[in-house]
Amino acid sequence: MSLFSISVKERDAIGRVAVLMGGDSAERSISLKSGSEVLKGLQVAGVNAFAIDLCAEGADPVEQLLNAEFDCAFLILHGRGGEDGTLQGLLEMMKKPYTGSGVAASALGMDKLRCKQLWMGAGYPTPAFAELNNKTDFHQVAQTLGFPLMVKPVHEGSSIGMSRVQNLQQLQDAYAEAAQYDNQVIAEQWIQGAEYTMAILNDQLLPVIRLETTHDFYDFNAKYEANDTRYLFDHQLNDDRYKELEALALTAFHAVGCRGWGRVDLMMDSDGQFQLLEVNTLPGMTDHSLVPMAAKQAGISFAELVVEILRTARCDREE
Repeated sequence: MSLFSISVKERDAIGRVAVLMGGDSAERSISLKSGSEVLKGLQVAGVNAFAIDLCAEGADPVEQLLNAEFDCAFLILHGRGGEDGTLQGLLEMMKKPYTGSGVAASALGMDKLRCKQLWMGAGYPTPAFAELNNKTDFHQVAQTLGFPLMVKPVHEGSSIGMSRVQNLQQLQDAYAEAAQYDNQVIAEQWIQGAEYTMAILNDQLLPVIRLETTHDFYDFNAKYEANDTRYLFDHQLNDDRYKELEALALTAFHAVGCRGWGRVDLMMDSDGQFQLLEVNTLPGMTDHSLVPMAAKQAGISFAELVVEILRTARCDREE
């Protein structure tokens, strides 16, 4: 366990910190794991922190926040209701500082469709895609984008509801599966190449991680359960290409309006072009999670990491 701790002066200045976790999204279980680790890290560092499980059985999340006594919120909810600007808006109304991105950036980051549209409009590389619904001409989508394809719910994280498809029937089946999680679904051109993730902390880039998995893609099991997923700091890029990767990740992060901390996921396509996949404004903080892994590589302990995230907390409505 880390020996890192904050000063009494800083502890008193920070005040009482509510670690907000849980929620009612499909990622609730991951949020509870992340929240437990964050709470432990803050307490080890000497922060006066406590947990609030939003949407715990029988509890009203708004009443929980209104009735709780806290000076600052550490947000570690994943998915809709916690990561999409909803909770951020409520905290803005309460004038409570909170960690992570603000209302607009959180909403954009959670919305894979509009985030891609923003990046495309700014001229940043991201895989070609098509919106899917129950009136879609799937044959036309297949002709336009080709196979394989990745099918994704627009507003889910942790690879929930995602499928790699290689023919028309699989495309239709994957849409039906994704539509169970979201009324907006996209099909994205498959990128065959190295996958990277870049964590950002207080506008500083942490070491890039190159991901390797035996699965078809970096799915839920590969992220949270499998023990054979490889997390490599040997990025196999020369200095110029590494700087290009870093610049693209940070530029894409800023384009969405993100702040504090987050993660940008990218791939290199068969032509050697980096492609933006998505931005994660409240990444996981479990023992399988990428941000703590990158921080550790940079010599930052978990306790130091959560305190540094806490130091970036703000409220746009502050006077």
